[in-house]
Amino acid sequence: MKHSFNSQGRLQRMLPMTVWWNRVNRESLRADVLAGLSGTIILVPQAVAYATIAGLPPEYGLYTAIVPVILAALFGSSWHLVSGPTAALSIVLFATLSPLADPGSAHYVTLAMTLTFLVGILQLAMGLARLGSLVNFISHSVVIGFTAGAGILIAVSQFKNFLGLSIPSKAGFIETLQGVFQNLGDLNPFSVAVGTVTLLAGILTRRYVPQIPFMIAAMLVGSLFAAALTALFGTAASVATVTAIPRSLPPISHPDFSMDTIRQLSTIALAVAMLSLTEALSIARAVALKSGQRIDGNQEFVGQGLANFFGSFFSGYVSSGSFTRSGINYTAGARTPLAAVFSSLFLVLTLLVFAPLVSYLPIASMAALLFMVAYSLIDTHHIKAIAKTSRTESAVLWVTLFATLFLDLEFAIYVGVLLSLIFYIRRTAQPNIRSGMPAPGDDTYHFVPADGKPECPQLKIAFVDGSLYFGAVDHVQQTLQSIDAEQPTQKHVLILASGINFVDVAGAHMFAEEAKRRRAMGGGLYFHRLKAPVVQDLAKGGQLEEIGEENLFEMRQNVMDRLYAKLDPTICRNCPHRVFRQCHGYLPNGEAREESPSEAPTRISA
Repeated sequence: MKHSFNSQGRLQRMLPMTVWWNRVNRESLRADVLAGLSGTIILVPQAVAYATIAGLPPEYGLYTAIVPVILAALFGSSWHLVSGPTAALSIVLFATLSPLADPGSAHYVTLAMTLTFLVGILQLAMGLARLGSLVNFISHSVVIGFTAGAGILIAVSQFKNFLGLSIPSKAGFIETLQGVFQNLGDLNPFSVAVGTVTLLAGILTRRYVPQIPFMIAAMLVGSLFAAALTALFGTAASVATVTAIPRSLPPISHPDFSMDTIRQLSTIALAVAMLSLTEALSIARAVALKSGQRIDGNQEFVGQGLANFFGSFFSGYVSSGSFTRSGINYTAGARTPLAAVFSSLFLVLTLLVFAPLVSYLPIASMAALLFMVAYSLIDTHHIKAIAKTSRTESAVLWVTLFATLFLDLEFAIYVGVLLSLIFYIRRTAQPNIRSGMPAPGDDTYHFVPADGKPECPQLKIAFVDGSLYFGAVDHVQQTLQSIDAEQPTQKHVLILASGINFVDVAGAHMFAEEAKRRRAMGGGLYFHRLKAPVVQDLAKGGQLEEIGEENLFEMRQNVMDRLYAKLDPTICRNCPHRVFRQCHGYLPNGEAREESPSEAPTRISA
């Protein structure tokens, strides 16, 4: 039975379509066909725009939405995720490859295919190695900051096309802005007019007629307006248009497998692979929250890896999940991943029949559409929420954003991830340690925060909220030793350990040394509710013997009676506080207290 279950699991990992194939019927096929058609309508102008951002001929955006989309749909785990070219990955491709080759050149295209191949290999390897949790190290703040920075870069890169200026494609963020301001006197008023009309048409359509794809409407209005200007003013009003797209299926491409090229692109490939996977998984999970589906991160790695690996041989550049097309796919009623497959097949038909029409699209109109894409990448809602919630997360977001603008884009991701890890390590390296006291009314084994109330002068009770690993050892050790300076008579320490999930070798050694130190002082170190796995690790390392198994207290054990008996009765006799219930009837040695009613102190209550 177990063998059968494992075999079924392996089959589902190899052929994930076996999970949803039984959902396919006449009704689902009809829904998937309609959803696929809806996706294709919005895809054509989007894919051309993204290829423009990437510095590639426009047809490569359409090619990227064929083979990669089919493979990602069939071998991923999401039923609604639609892959293909994306704005963020397109700007990363352009920013990282434009210093190495002229955008649009044959060498540039080869580098793009090679980078896509390497990304596919890395993603596939991580998926097969079951490393799906790796994307969790790219925090939400890093993604928000990076995509916002990418949006700004996209907008700035399109100023020249919107204004009709001639600025080198390889110019960086600052250089492009300088070029725009220095050449404002040479702007083309007809380009500005076409771009402005396109932008207004897109904004108004999106706001007042949301059922119509705003990109299609904006491109139609912009193209007709450009044609009208040419008819009225002649060739003086001519506006540059997109390069014609060949009427053909995706041609076979050839990545460069030379060691020099692979070495040159390897560091870029790792950052792009992680960004692509983060994009795909975050979108798949967002849609799954609405559909109620469970997403397998490792399977998504495999699906995206196969998409990029084989896409690199069919003229596709780096692809990932698209939030816009995935949202449309789900909203349009897609039932299975076949909707994405149908979208690709409709795109093939579009390439073979309508490809020549793309040459009528004005470049200024494309720039206007990309302004809208760039604006959508700046998630102001989440930026404001992060700013209100966490200063450290805000720092990660803004550092990542500015690194995206002023550093190489692949390093911007590394900077964000590194900063996130530094803040995480800083938080975990300083576990919260707070004073505790027995709970009023049930003070044998229940404890509550002391909240500034007087504590026992002999027994320190402390909550430790956090695991003890090598990075946290120094903080915890210093805190325990500082008790000696603050209250020298507190030789006994009870650690309320329910918040300690694990203790590594350094932490175990520190606890053992602290136990020996406190015994030498005439006190002791005790633990309440230390988790079983932690106790087992202490036993394996030999530290449990040094701490003393009798000093570990489980839930519902009478902790206070046991510890009260260890206290010094001389100190108790003159103590001005009665912190514990046991303090009122007798001394730790069993001797009855002798005190007049007027001298009896009031017991501290929580």
